[in-house]
Amino acid sequence: MVPHLVTALTGPLLDLEEKIIAATPAIERWFRLEWQEHTPPFYCSVDLRNAGYKLAPVDTNLFPAGFNYLATEMLPLSVQAAMAAIDKYCPDARNLLLIPEIKDRHPRYLENIARLMQIFRQTGLHVRLGSLSPEITQPTPLALQDGNMLVIEPLLRSPNGRRLGLKDFDPCTILINNDLSAGIPDILQNIHEQSLLPPLHAGWALRRKSNHLSAYDEVAKKFGKLIGVDPWMLNPFHAKCGEVDVHSGDGLDCLATNVDALLAKIRKKYKEYGIKDQKPFVIIKPDAGTYGKGIISVRDAAELKELTAAQRERMSIIKDGKVVSDLNVQEGVPTFESIKDSVAEPVVYMIDRYVVGGFYRVHAERGVEQNLNAPGSQYMPLAFAQQHAVPDVKAKPGTAAPNRFYVYGVVARLALLAASLEMERTDPNPEVY
Repeated sequence: MVPHLVTALTGPLLDLEEKIIAATPAIERWFRLEWQEHTPPFYCSVDLRNAGYKLAPVDTNLFPAGFNYLATEMLPLSVQAAMAAIDKYCPDARNLLLIPEIKDRHPRYLENIARLMQIFRQTGLHVRLGSLSPEITQPTPLALQDGNMLVIEPLLRSPNGRRLGLKDFDPCTILINNDLSAGIPDILQNIHEQSLLPPLHAGWALRRKSNHLSAYDEVAKKFGKLIGVDPWMLNPFHAKCGEVDVHSGDGLDCLATNVDALLAKIRKKYKEYGIKDQKPFVIIKPDAGTYGKGIISVRDAAELKELTAAQRERMSIIKDGKVVSDLNVQEGVPTFESIKDSVAEPVVYMIDRYVVGGFYRVHAERGVEQNLNAPGSQYMPLAFAQQHAVPDVKAKPGTAAPNRFYVYGVVARLALLAASLEMERTDPNPEVY
């Protein structure tokens, strides 16, 4: 089902959808050629925002959780994509070591791990869980909500120190489902002879959103030229400020200058496209980190001088207690999608270069301009499966679910391609590419 779209039945988004559907053969060939030159991340999820006048990615996660929210009909496609992904790194793989979050034992997160194990077991792999936590010193059961159990075990380095595994378990491939916000543990470093996926520089200990946004600028520009649309329809404006201390006020001048500049650029675009019902705003977020932490929105740079103590604290500390100093200013993209009067946004999941499903993140207590990745959010699977996988070129824009989902998948793959470029350019060992 397509949720009620407040503005999607008129304006530029329908034009964008129509152009993407019409250009499907050229788009798929373009992606195919790009993937001959670049290696996609092993897996990825992308948060999208459909504002009616543009459709843009606002977050790209290289350690995605939430596979448990995908429609069960998508499992066969997920297994096929996982096979393709594994074949690139270890064609004769027999064992897969999956490393989940160190501390997170939330029931929904464990369901995500169970779903990942299910997918990779269907590819013909033996899958076991290893823990980065020093508290795990022996096989430890973890209860699932359905009554089943997972078992997580302590990680072990081989006697020569070159390989990582578990007791009596030597994997060819190691898959990390931990974004490494707290840093890169010693036990994951200097691993040889095995594929460590995603690579360590994909973790938030080293990764920076500004690098991804710069790569996405290039991808959106090329794609816009390919189908004949303004790249802004797919891409929020952004800027970066370093060395900001929101408590002392150091660096806030840089932040205010960038906020003013971005708001001016947004107002110019709104005027160009006759957007009168939406007031420009920007999102200020940490240059590293996830889970929707450290994010605020402002409509005027003057608001930075009036930040409350709670807002300053929220901006300065993110996951695992990490202190923030580098900030991104990004064009705010409201969502005008809703399900049963609750604000919604699509999230698309990929394994290798393939879209394997997604869901709507829905929040009954948040507004169209607010971050929905917050406590209280709910999830409704997107129907990418079966006939929904094929766009209908004869359908009128805005009327066919397959077309809307296909467009979501295209924009999500643009972010995936940008992540590929980002990983190549920030790799400390570039000779591997």
